Amino acid sequence: MDLLQSSYAPGDASSPDGESLSSPDSSPLRLPTKSAAPAVDETALALSTAASTSRPLDPSVHLVPFNPTADQLWAPVLGPQHPHAPISSASGHRNHKLGHVEDAALLPFLFDEQYNTFHRFGYASDPSGLHIIGDAQAPNPDTVYNLPPSEHKRRRIQSKEENQGPVPPEAENPAADEWVVHNKKSPWAGVREGPPVELTEEQKQYAEAHAAKKAEKEARGEGKEKTEVVAKTTFHGKEEKDYQGRSWITPPKDAKATNERCYIPKRCVHEWVGHTKGVSAIRFSPKYGHLLLSASMDCKIKIWDVLESKTCMRTYMGHNKAVRDISFCSDGSKFLSAGYDRNIQYWDTETGQVISTFSTGKVPYVVKLNPDEDKQNILLAGMSDKKIVQWDMRSGEITQEYDQHLGAVNTITFVDNNRRFVTSSDDKSLRVWEYGIPVVIKYISEPHMHSMPSIAVHPNSNWLAAQSLDNQILIYSTKERFQLNKKKRFAGHIVAGYACQVSFSPDGRFVMSGDGEGSCWFWDWKSCRRFKTLKCHNGVCIGCEWHPLETSKVATCGWDGVIKYWD
Repeated sequence: MDLLQSSYAPGDASSPDGESLSSPDSSPLRLPTKSAAPAVDETALALSTAASTSRPLDPSVHLVPFNPTADQLWAPVLGPQHPHAPISSASGHRNHKLGHVEDAALLPFLFDEQYNTFHRFGYASDPSGLHIIGDAQAPNPDTVYNLPPSEHKRRRIQSKEENQGPVPPEAENPAADEWVVHNKKSPWAGVREGPPVELTEEQKQYAEAHAAKKAEKEARGEGKEKTEVVAKTTFHGKEEKDYQGRSWITPPKDAKATNERCYIPKRCVHEWVGHTKGVSAIRFSPKYGHLLLSASMDCKIKIWDVLESKTCMRTYMGHNKAVRDISFCSDGSKFLSAGYDRNIQYWDTETGQVISTFSTGKVPYVVKLNPDEDKQNILLAGMSDKKIVQWDMRSGEITQEYDQHLGAVNTITFVDNNRRFVTSSDDKSLRVWEYGIPVVIKYISEPHMHSMPSIAVHPNSNWLAAQSLDNQILIYSTKERFQLNKKKRFAGHIVAGYACQVSFSPDGRFVMSGDGEGSCWFWDWKSCRRFKTLKCHNGVCIGCEWHPLETSKVATCGWDGVIKYWD
């Protein structure tokens, strides 16, 4: 109670002797703090802590009673070390047999650059890029990747001179061995050849035979380049004229259309076999179709009788490479052929003689005569150098060049009463030209379009059927705007990568096309539905032609070298 009494000052309002002890505004009771722990002398603890922080750590101790500083942790171990003791991580900064190794993030290219620079020039930059290690003479030495070629050459010559030392006087004489050593350009240049060894009889015979074979091969190659191919022809029929003096190409007088309505063929009635390689194109003779012309990759052109004997009538040999395209004139008495030997030849169908030859030095992909009767002397050829070249065959001169395409020209198709023609190319576009004017009047190119290696005109002359290499046949109008008919599209066959021919039936009711699997496809023109598929050839069915008079007969050709006639 005495302690409680002494805690109040005299005269305090909250004192027991005061008057306002029971005032509601008086502060609560406060007691002085007292420590119950005994008094401890901290002098010894302060001295021990100061002593511990100033002395180095013992590496053998696993428990530290205080927080050491970084300098204490990385300080080297004091005292001598046993010379044969193993090096451990406790030996200060040494974490490797060669000293202290730090981890650094470095790109492989930068490491290879400094590594090669050090081994090439004797200096390198450390990973920090601040210090140069080695004997760098320049303040900012370049790396082996930054030096120009001239500096590389200078340093290489300097190093070579330092290693070789002064050139001895014997090296000045070209006849001495020292000159060979100091002027060698290859590892074998300093080696002197021994005396020539005499060949044995067997080796001599082998060398002579090899030289003779090489000379014969070279002579054969030169002969191929210099010798021009002489056009030859062979007639295979019984006689070239009959008892009335009529030529074998004369059409029969009674040849006429049996029926105006066309039907789909069902079976193969004949096969023409005579080409030794694939057949690339077939064409019926105009109007009557009594002859069938075929071009092959065996460099030959053959013509076959269709109506009577169904045999080969004549073979035309004038190209020394594969024949690409053929085309009859309006009456069938002459035809054109284009080959990969870069020549276009104008043949007489009856005699087999070459009337004239045309060439621009490029490969002709398509040849066509102007269909007008008064312009049968005008030849148009689509070339591999993106041009359509027009010749006057009477004078043999080039009269016009249509040069707008960006790729090889594949087709030439006359439309609008032969006043215009449409061309397709490897540049995936269609271009319409006025005949005789080398300016494009209509350019058709869309992002979805593919190359169109074959185009056919509908019998009513209002539509074009274009074989697109995305496995479909597209229809374009031949009117002024040449619009795509989006309602008509013929698909289902596989022609990607092959220039398969597309054709119409004479009455326009059916669309026909070969495909890459050897089949011939027939579609209905109105409904665009597939009508029938015939398996025709073992390889690619590249060409198909509908007979102009016999309305249910079709000829097909393929890369198996066979021409088939279907009825």
